[in-house]
Amino acid sequence: MAFAQLLIRLPEWLENHLGKDETVLPDLEDRMRLVIELSRLNIEEKTGGPFAAGVFDNKGRLIAPGVNLVENAACSILHAEIVALSLAQKSLNRFDLGDGGKLKYELVTTTEPCAMCYGAIPWAGISRLVCGARDEDARSIGFDEGPKLKNWIDELQLRGIKVHCDVLRDKAASVLHKYAKSGGTIYNSGSR
Repeated sequence: MAFAQLLIRLPEWLENHLGKDETVLPDLEDRMRLVIELSRLNIEEKTGGPFAAGVFDNKGRLIAPGVNLVENAACSILHAEIVALSLAQKSLNRFDLGDGGKLKYELVTTTEPCAMCYGAIPWAGISRLVCGARDEDARSIGFDEGPKLKNWIDELQLRGIKVHCDVLRDKAASVLHKYAKSGGTIYNSGSR
C-alpha cells in the first residue's frame, strides 16, 4: 500500500511578492506589517485562511514565511505558524532553531497561537513570540482556537520565551473581519 506524502509548498504569489532578495526588517512593527500583508494576500489570492507568520533572526532577517494552507492543502495542521516553523527548520537544517539556546529566533504571527501552534513554539526553539490580533479576535468570527492555558504567556516566559502581544492588533484583526465578511470558510473540526 502506498501512503500519501506531505509536501509543504508556499503559494507562488508569496515568493513573487517577496522577491529573490533577502528580506531584512529591523523594526518589529515592519515585521508585523509584512505578515499582515501576507495574510491579506492569502485571502485575496484564495490560497488559504486569514493567518500568516514569519520566523526572523535577531537582525530581523526573514528565515521563513508561512501562510495558512489548511483548506487548500486539506491538512488541519498547516496553520501559518506551523508552516513558518517547519520551513525555517528545513532552511536551517535543524529541528531546534535556537540550537540549544545559542541562537535567537522570533516567530511573528498575525494572531495569537491556537492550542496546536502554542505547543509547537517551545519545541521549535523560538526565543520570542510576537502576536498581532488576540485569540478573542479569531474566536469572534467563529474560529475555534482550542483549549489553551489561561496563563499561556507566563508558561512560555518560564521557558525563556519572551512574548509581545497586540503589535498592530487593529490591523491584524481587520484582516480577520474582512475574511469573515467576504464569506471565507471558517474551518473547525466537527467536535467541540
